[in-house]
Amino acid sequence: MDILVYGAGAVGGYLGARLLQQKHQVTMIAREVTAELITLNGLSITEHGERERVRPKVLTSAMAAFQDGRAYDLIIMGVKSYDLEEALNTIVAFCPQPPTILTTGNGIGVEQPFIAQFGAEKVLAGSVTIPLSKQTSDHIVVQKEGRGLALAPTQAKQAIKQWGALFQKAGITTQLENNYQAMKWSKALLNMVGNATSAILNRKPGILYKSDAIFNLEVQMLQETLAVMKAKKLPVIDLPGSSAKKLAFGVRRLPRSMLKGRMVSAVTSGRGDKMPSFHIDLTSGKGKSEVIYHNGAVAAAGKALGIATPVNAALNDILLKLIREEMDWREFDGRPQRLMAEVKKYQ
Repeated sequence: MDILVYGAGAVGGYLGARLLQQKHQVTMIAREVTAELITLNGLSITEHGERERVRPKVLTSAMAAFQDGRAYDLIIMGVKSYDLEEALNTIVAFCPQPPTILTTGNGIGVEQPFIAQFGAEKVLAGSVTIPLSKQTSDHIVVQKEGRGLALAPTQAKQAIKQWGALFQKAGITTQLENNYQAMKWSKALLNMVGNATSAILNRKPGILYKSDAIFNLEVQMLQETLAVMKAKKLPVIDLPGSSAKKLAFGVRRLPRSMLKGRMVSAVTSGRGDKMPSFHIDLTSGKGKSEVIYHNGAVAAAGKALGIATPVNAALNDILLKLIREEMDWREFDGRPQRLMAEVKKYQ
């Protein structure tokens, strides 16, 4: 197959590299510095204790990727969720009749602009559970094995088995689901554990959970999310190597003392030794955050359904204000009580 990977970050780079190893033609769109490094050194993937190198074709613009009417069999969107709108606009400009588009961005609702533009028959929803980190722009490390990729159609009776087989043959454990919204909400539930609070307080979740107040805040955040999912009639589903069902059961049924250990385990096993993604957004200087597709999306859905989601609303708003420098991050650094005081305004 001829495959275009839009964004050579950790996810896009990893998926593209594995497909290239199966002799598929892979073209990547990357920022200029990243493109230069990959062109010069190749793209390295470290997994199972072994480092392998591939040499994809790397371009720096969509215009170049679609030059002279160049067509692809699949486009993999590997950019951050907050960059998807810009990427969509360039695809519309240079490829108004695209092939199947696979969205891999974290969060709720990331597929909707693509569905609105091209129709659901063109859009495949994906959730990657593999913890990946970029050591350098041309070196991606798999931090924990036993994870994979979940795929789901965005409309009924959409054929997706060929895509599952494509990634499975590339050595990526691939799980097919029927309900893409249940898949994306379940992934968001896992992503939100220890994410916004860690970013705001500048501490890892394992440290923060020593504060009963912060741990209880986390539990309330997840309870709100599960309440919205229930109202939307979305089941909690397990993803490759990641049990959202166990987390949901714990939040609903387990005593706090037992739940705390499970949640600490969830964040450490799911992210390896990395700080959570919202913290990376906050320190990147981009002025953007995927929190709007997680806590923000839960708060918006709750408002539409008449379900109270004060913790999700507060975490979303506070983090966005910190990103935009409308609040001073130093006020929250390692100060749980400062965060609790701010959240209380929403309750």
